[in-house]
Amino acid sequence: ELFYDLVFVVLVSQSAHALAAHPGWGGAADFATLFGLVWIAWVNGTLYHEMHGREDGRSRLYIFAQMCVLAVLAVFMGDAAGADGTRFALTYVVLLVLLTWQWYEVRQRDLPEHKPASTPYITGLLVTIAVMAASAWLAPVPRLCVWASVVVGWVVLGVYGFVGRSRTLQFFQATDSLVERLALFVIIVLGETVVGVVNGITEAPDRGALTIATGVIALCIGFGLWWNYFDIVGVRELRPAQTALATWFFGHLVQTGAIAASGAAMVGLVADAHEPRTPTAVAWTLGISVAIALVLVAVQATTVERDPDEIRPRVLLVVFGSGAVLVLLLAALAPAPWLLALLVVAVLSATWLMTFVPRLAD
Repeated sequence: ELFYDLVFVVLVSQSAHALAAHPGWGGAADFATLFGLVWIAWVNGTLYHEMHGREDGRSRLYIFAQMCVLAVLAVFMGDAAGADGTRFALTYVVLLVLLTWQWYEVRQRDLPEHKPASTPYITGLLVTIAVMAASAWLAPVPRLCVWASVVVGWVVLGVYGFVGRSRTLQFFQATDSLVERLALFVIIVLGETVVGVVNGITEAPDRGALTIATGVIALCIGFGLWWNYFDIVGVRELRPAQTALATWFFGHLVQTGAIAASGAAMVGLVADAHEPRTPTAVAWTLGISVAIALVLVAVQATTVERDPDEIRPRVLLVVFGSGAVLVLLLAALAPAPWLLALLVVAVLSATWLMTFVPRLAD
């Protein structure tokens, strides 16, 4: 499983690198779409292994085959929004065909009560294959719009499967191993903050004390995100409700994407360390991504079991919502890179420390 996840480290890094090269609204939209496709691929492979994987030769060969296709996909990830879009789409189709075959094999041996879920699931994979294949020959902008609709479609249909009237995914459970896998994916994207700092220092024209100091402070943003997520949400038992499961599960899509985007922003933050003000696109990329990550921690905190002595979820929403507003305000002010990073670290420290305030404060 860890070996499999390492391929996604490369995919996330490539998508974040593209955002770092083109910060701003356009680059963020491209990144969100591509990251969503990567997350869908990871979820499909992870859930297959979680529910049907075996420690035998066939299961390992399937995983290694996926890894080979994913490695090729990573080659085209960097410019998937442009010249390599066709190659990316067709490689993604190959990956989905392989995943569909694996899930079809499972369906052949499914219990009768699971058929209502497996049939639409495989149908969704087949529709996605057709849509992605058709998008390969579109112009870049329409192609990205089609890909974005694929991501939205998976989320909407997934949520409906959890909480809709039929509840086709009612058998789905957040096992301890799945909780750990999603926490591991958070660690994968947190690694992008380290990559962002290193790349920023590498690309900086002056690698002096200010540049390195800015990089170290920026790295502390990653530490702050780690602390807030893992002390409040990570590796906790989920509440027994389908709405909680849906929020927790798909919340990780937004959460991990926001953390990876913050790592991409650190490239510009460090590379422009000597500027009197942080470039607007970099400041907003960092501010919005950290703000989203904070809000998602508070939202996901409502889905997990909490100790009676811990701060209540509704108070967490106020605390982390206020932290998100402060970070957005800092992005609007766009002070010097080192100061922006330092102030964001201060906000992350404050939100984390507030979680230790006794319940008397409620």
